Order: sequence, then C-alpha cells, then structure tokens
Amino acid sequence: MTSAQRRGLNDAVTRMWSFLAPVYDLPFLQQWVYRPPHDEVIAQLRAHGAQEIADIACGTGILSDRIERELHPERIFGVDMSDGMLAQARARSSRVRWLRGPAEQLPFDDGALDAVVTTSAFHFFDQPAALREFHRVLAPGGLVAVAALSTRQPLLQVPAANRWKPQHNASPAEMRTMFENAGFTISDQHRIRRPVWMRVISDLITVGTKS
Repeated sequence: MTSAQRRGLNDAVTRMWSFLAPVYDLPFLQQWVYRPPHDEVIAQLRAHGAQEIADIACGTGILSDRIERELHPERIFGVDMSDGMLAQARARSSRVRWLRGPAEQLPFDDGALDAVVTTSAFHFFDQPAALREFHRVLAPGGLVAVAALSTRQPLLQVPAANRWKPQHNASPAEMRTMFENAGFTISDQHRIRRPVWMRVISDLITVGTKS
C-alpha cells in the first residue's frame, strides 16, 4: 500500500469512528467486547510499574481513564485519530492528556515513554510501521502490549497479498516476527479469555520489552 493509499484509508477509518463514537460506549459492547483486553493490558502495566504511558487508538478513552484511576501513573496519554472519539474522551476525563495522531507517527520524542499499549485497533494500523514507532518512543526497558484480533478462525484470515488493505488480523507467529523485527523481546503472548459464547471473537495479547 502506498503512502497516499494509507492516508486515504486512515481518513476513511477516522471518519467512520467519528460517526460511530456515540455507540462505542454502549454497556454491552464495553462489557463483552472491550473489557477483557482492557483487563489484560492493565494487569501488564501494573506488573511493569509503568509511569509514562500512551494508549494508542484510545477511542472514547475508557481504557486510558481506567489506567489513570486504577494505576495512578505520572502521566497517561490517550492518542487517537478521530475527533469524535477524542471529544467524548475529553468529556470523560481531564486528567488524561488527549492527543490526536496516527499510530505510525506518534507525537512523542524518542524514548519519552515507558509503556505503549493498544487494544482492538491494531488490525487497522500499518503494523510493522506502528511497532517501529512504538519502539522509537519507548525508553530502554519500556513495555509494549498489543491486544488484537488474531487469525484462529478462517473467516478472519486475510490473504498475504492483501495485508493492511484495509486490515490484517495477524497470526501469533506473525505477531512474534513483527515484534522481533521492530526490536522487541517478547515476554508474553496468549489468547484473551472470554465467555464461551463470545469466543467467535479471537483476540491475542502480545507483550514485549525494548532492550
């Protein structure tokens, strides 16, 4: 995919999520779709003791707000491309620093953060570019945690020629390879547990550290 095509895709996805922002916070969606990966990410951040954290593609800010309330880091940033999502996020919390930007070009200096997390959005990113950017903004020893849809069911698989056109649900092996190519050492990777009736949604958390 060319840079122009990627920008066009990002704009289309951003417009879609600005339109869908009002329904994103519906309780059943949050409880059954988004809360399980959020819980996993918070557990990883708590174990790491992260204090400078960015939540990428933060949406309406539910995870960012939980991180601030439950972990009390020195700084938590919520980053998203959608103005509609960010408007709801700003109404949710004034303690989180809300920023607009793509995952592939984050608004942080080199080594500025000690944790970068993202949930339920990685399939929309230029995945290798996003992981390289996560590596750039992390300090040595920094944590990256990506919870994403992952290919266990054939219906979610995308042919290799179509990767990131418009989305790619990477397999566990692909995730490990991308993490290692970006310079991360993988410390954990597992399927996120869900109720039996929700297991049609197969998501994977992959965790790494910057050497």
